[in-house]
Amino acid sequence: MTSQNISTYNDCVTSLRTSLNFLESSVETLGNGVSDFPRLITILKSVRHYELIPQPTLAAAETSLRTEIAPHISLLLDRADAHLERQERRIETLRARAELQQGRLGGDHLPASSRGAAAAPGGRRLNAEERLRARMVRQRREALKYGVERLELEVLQKERELRKTLDT
Repeated sequence: MTSQNISTYNDCVTSLRTSLNFLESSVETLGNGVSDFPRLITILKSVRHYELIPQPTLAAAETSLRTEIAPHISLLLDRADAHLERQERRIETLRARAELQQGRLGGDHLPASSRGAAAAPGGRRLNAEERLRARMVRQRREALKYGVERLELEVLQKERELRKTLDT
């Protein structure tokens, strides 16, 4: 072998070693870059899931969901409105009842002299039996008056309920 051949072979070997060093460095760099792939795969999968849905598909899904839920929402709103109306009617009824009771209680607490129980219409004094009868008549009249008012309230309540059923 000639020295020129040996020199050429040495150059080739040196060049090959340099290439191997570059190759090893590249493999190491790639290994460092690829070592995080399992984590990146899970991250990219979830992100890709949201990014790859086309707009028409998303709009169709939204419309489908709206049409499916809308009747239920309107039903719940109607139920809430009906319940509120019932509560308002109940409050009105309780207020009317309270006013009626207030009126009944207000008339019973007057003193006997201011109601005219001690004197007859002609100005003469009543005996005990007549006073008792007059008191019973007044109580009966108050009870009947209360009964009439209660029945009137019930009629109004029934009319409201009838109007409500006819409206729906």
